[in-house]
Amino acid sequence: MKRIIAAILGTALVGVLAFAGKPITIKGSDTMVILGQRWAEDYMKTHPGTTIQVTRGGSGTGIAAPINGSADIAEASRPMKDKEKQEVKAKRGADVVEIPTALDGIAIYVNEKNPITKITTAQLKSIYQADTKKWTALGGPNAEIVLYSRENNSGTYTYFKEHILKEEDFSVECQTLPGTAAIINAVAKDPNGIGYGGIGYSKGVRVLSVAASDSSGYVEPTEASVASGQYPLARYLYWYCAGAPTGDTKQLVNWVLGDAGQRVVADVGYYPLPKKTGMPEQKAK
Repeated sequence: MKRIIAAILGTALVGVLAFAGKPITIKGSDTMVILGQRWAEDYMKTHPGTTIQVTRGGSGTGIAAPINGSADIAEASRPMKDKEKQEVKAKRGADVVEIPTALDGIAIYVNEKNPITKITTAQLKSIYQADTKKWTALGGPNAEIVLYSRENNSGTYTYFKEHILKEEDFSVECQTLPGTAAIINAVAKDPNGIGYGGIGYSKGVRVLSVAASDSSGYVEPTEASVASGQYPLARYLYWYCAGAPTGDTKQLVNWVLGDAGQRVVADVGYYPLPKKTGMPEQKAK
């Protein structure tokens, strides 16, 4: 009889282990860890004898996996950079295979008591560089803005820095937290807090509509606006492999991209891949 063990080892969250041969190992993005766990659990129910192990640690940790061979699949909430792909080729002798698995909109969170409902990307930049320090600048209360951010190993951190801060630094006043769940927890308890993270985590907080400029409209991170690319912080969530997946790993990838795997995406709170997406191509730097 198959036995399943779920355990937390330090900061690494092991999703599923079964005693049945060599496991498929998946490592990386904190944003994707719950999604990866659910994929593993549901897949193993219909594929007895298959073993899947899911471990988090941030997109940076995941992307290192194809380079050092520590996992079969890397989960990442940002595109892999060209230099990282070159490292895989140099060390593993294989080209990186990039697999978009789901859609996400990076949500901007505030406390439910905060009256603010919308924000521009320019205002976000000013806030996260501490040029704007009070909510009054956005029509809110006369209170200091408390900044919450992800750690620099996070793909969400990297994406936010590239697309919002234009590669400039975060304010030293940002409180860095180890995961999106921690940011949600902090903002939910802090009337003056602001944070950001995957749409799948946005419960118990208010999600703001975002405008790409002062002259453009404010857009909520809905499935339609993310799929079309209208939402300014729309992105893919990726799997990466060193070389084309084969055997059990290939079967898992096909299942994740199929109807059953994409239903899991929706159940977890992210957005399934549309048959035809209008999202602009996201290229690594």
